[in-house]
Amino acid sequence: MTGRERETAATIRAPKAVYIHIPFCTNKCFYCDFNSYVLKGQPVMEYLQALEREMEQTVKLHPPERIDTIFVGGGTPTVLLPDQMDYFLRSIRTYFPNRHAQIEFSMEANPGTTDLEKLHVMREGGVNRISFGVQSFNNDLLKGIGRIHDTDDVYRSIENARKAGFDNISIDLMFGLPNQTTEMLAHSVTKALELDLPHYSIYSLKVEENTLFHTMYQKNELPLPHEDDELEMYLHIMSRMKQAGYEQYEISNFAKPGFASRHNMTYWRNEDYYGLGAGAHGYANRTRHANIKGVQPYNTAAGKGLPRLESYEVSREEAMEDFMMVGLRMLEGASRARFREQFGAEMDDVFAAPLRKLVQAGFLTATEHGYRLSERGILFGNDVFGEFIGAMTVSGEIIE
Repeated sequence: MTGRERETAATIRAPKAVYIHIPFCTNKCFYCDFNSYVLKGQPVMEYLQALEREMEQTVKLHPPERIDTIFVGGGTPTVLLPDQMDYFLRSIRTYFPNRHAQIEFSMEANPGTTDLEKLHVMREGGVNRISFGVQSFNNDLLKGIGRIHDTDDVYRSIENARKAGFDNISIDLMFGLPNQTTEMLAHSVTKALELDLPHYSIYSLKVEENTLFHTMYQKNELPLPHEDDELEMYLHIMSRMKQAGYEQYEISNFAKPGFASRHNMTYWRNEDYYGLGAGAHGYANRTRHANIKGVQPYNTAAGKGLPRLESYEVSREEAMEDFMMVGLRMLEGASRARFREQFGAEMDDVFAAPLRKLVQAGFLTATEHGYRLSERGILFGNDVFGEFIGAMTVSGEIIE
């Protein structure tokens, strides 16, 4: 079997992961550029019905086999009322019924939108992992980024989740926030670790276009920490999480053994996934799609066919670059075997020059199975990833 034949055989398969987007929020946070809309006045049930139609059409086009992971993001999926949540979860069971016995079924939640009744509906509907957007344990900082919850809501929500039967719980924290000091960040890490959760995602703030923070930044009105202070925060996070027994399995993610996010690993391994809902992206058989963003335009389009904004084939070269850039986010690194399985080619041949350069510079470490970021490389990840863009070895045998 040739390399091209091996690649074709490997890529023609049904995705094992499902992403579903609920675009509604109670309010728009100051840093958020996600496809989300304030809930008041939105046609929520019509959206859930349109989403069900997209599920039906999608599984006809790409019939699912076994589903290993489902992730419901937003927006804030937990703004759905209990009866709406029940309808939504029944739709998922209808169109994705064949599930791995140990499926990971995650849903994002905001503290303050998860009463006990709703959490019971979620748990009974199959959700077994919940991710709370906490961001900080400092109430002043929370107000400063546009969050509507406070720390009391955090504790109450996690207590309710545990009462409802959730033991796989994650929280998000952020650093590099306006007016945040290293001491404030350290306090949030302490409070987070006291909860003894199995998983933590800790991200740095990125000022994105089309957000209030971007407008403030352009006007020089956004009091961000100095980059040296932000680096100190990140080093503090890595040190504290390691001391507490958490594995840093990805640049921004930390978990107890066995609790790494399997769904997100799908993205980082450049594997296929279904993408459903307004503004959602999907990837199957080397084709990416993006859905229509607006709620009403999405609802209308889903009544006529697949609600696609665009769909395009990803070239072999681009897919290889993507594999390296997302794969190296994981601390296990980019796998030679998975590269060979996806592309029928050898990673060390295709990317000989950038791999040699980055190893010599001390940013990458060669392992038995591939390459991973060094301790220094973790701090300069974006620079490392950029080295793989347009850096393939020119060879008719490899590039074709």
